[in-house]
Amino acid sequence: MSSNEKTPLESFISYKADTGMQCGNYSIDIAKPKAGEQYRFHFDATACIGCHCCEVACNEQNNNSADVKWRRVGETQSGIFPNVKNHFNSMSCNHCIDPECLKGCPTNSYIKFDNGIVFHDDDSCIGCQYCTWNCPYEVPVFNKDRGIVTKCHMCHEKLEVGQTPACVQACPSGAIAIEIVNVKEWLEVDMAKQGVAPNLPDIEITKPTTRYTINETHDMTPADAHIIKPNHSEWPLVFMTVLTQISFGAFCAVLLGEITNLFGFNLPSPNIWMMIAIFLPSLIGLPLSALHLGRPALAMTAMKNIKTSWLSREALALALYTSGLVLLITLYFFEINQKFRFIVELLVFGAGIYGIYAQSMIYRIKARPSWNKKETTNIFFNVGYIGLFLITFLLMLNESYSSASVLLPFGIFIGFLQYVEYSKEVDFYKYLSSEHKNFYQLNKTKILYETNFIKLRDYRRNSIFVGIFILPILSMLFLASQNYIPAIIFLVLSILISFSSEIVSRLLFYKTAVALGLAGNFFMGNQR
Repeated sequence: MSSNEKTPLESFISYKADTGMQCGNYSIDIAKPKAGEQYRFHFDATACIGCHCCEVACNEQNNNSADVKWRRVGETQSGIFPNVKNHFNSMSCNHCIDPECLKGCPTNSYIKFDNGIVFHDDDSCIGCQYCTWNCPYEVPVFNKDRGIVTKCHMCHEKLEVGQTPACVQACPSGAIAIEIVNVKEWLEVDMAKQGVAPNLPDIEITKPTTRYTINETHDMTPADAHIIKPNHSEWPLVFMTVLTQISFGAFCAVLLGEITNLFGFNLPSPNIWMMIAIFLPSLIGLPLSALHLGRPALAMTAMKNIKTSWLSREALALALYTSGLVLLITLYFFEINQKFRFIVELLVFGAGIYGIYAQSMIYRIKARPSWNKKETTNIFFNVGYIGLFLITFLLMLNESYSSASVLLPFGIFIGFLQYVEYSKEVDFYKYLSSEHKNFYQLNKTKILYETNFIKLRDYRRNSIFVGIFILPILSMLFLASQNYIPAIIFLVLSILISFSSEIVSRLLFYKTAVALGLAGNFFMGNQR
């Protein structure tokens, strides 16, 4: 080799110097963001070779285990064999302008720095994992060992001292870079052109700042399109949601009884045993939700962000509702004036109805298409028909058969509304159109229903009809003919079968949810 020729390493170093590439450099020459600007990633898909060096470097830099991935490489394919191409998308946090993780977090553990970086405060995190549902890119990841969620922070501590983030430094092809973006210009002009990539969620959900350089290919298919796996069971949440909804339904029945008495109808007044029966499901359900947390000892801090988090609102409202039930039990025990008691009941009703509504809104998020429907709210409220059956049962035990005969049809009617919602859901997936904007995710949900959970699906179909119609109507007929023992037996069977049916339905609700996420994300780790 002549003295004028460069070695391959020298040639590469010269090329980096001439082009300003950030890869391989420990230091980064980039100005601090000014007012109205922030840091962002640039990903060049035309340069990425799918080596996953960025994933490894990120994990090593942040001391994460193999199943905790702050940066992931998704893979898509285009063309027809043998003319097939692979395409890669290396993604970490998009440091969005309107981050859903930040708005949804009940403990205010997310902070958006002045430089635009979305930072997660590990110390205040309770491990509720709500942000892992809210983020349409599935960026936050649950760390089982620590009991908290963690995520990419763009190696902010390195940027502050002029050092290169680990993923940028490790990329051998210079596919990842740090840039400064003018937020106003990005939102108004560039985001719709440079912030989109095939098979990624709608940019309007969170307004991500990552800039993409991609090959113009319109037939990209996620490489994991054939992989369909159930989601987490979320057993604590299954029971918590169903039990609190039953409790509220039962409370509505008691409130209805109070109203009829105040209007002068000669029907038996609600009693302390009814209030205790209403209180118990809520008493059992709310603590169960803490078992879902990675750090259950900090459960009470979930009420910190009532300004923007539906989870905080639910926690506060249902805590007030349950506390109100304790107060009402006390009022019934000391036989306090009915009008004063009625005022308290109205306040408890307000807390309960808002609590169940907030509970449903937790799941009406754009990142989970199978949840994001108004039917979710309807279904959550309609579960209360079991509560009406429960109070009817107590009226029968108290030999208040006339009141039971009045309340039971109300329970059957609410149950009918639940059956209507069930039928609508069945028809939705039966006639799911391939033109639906979220067809990819919803079709996977449909396949899960039809292949992975056939027995549970069939049990739901049969049990909801038996529990809502056949058994309660038989109970009503025996009640009308003054055969009270069979009436009680059939009503108890109805309560048990309906409860099991709603538990199965709620389990399927969680298990079949398919997130938007990163296409072709084979090695997703603990993303939920």
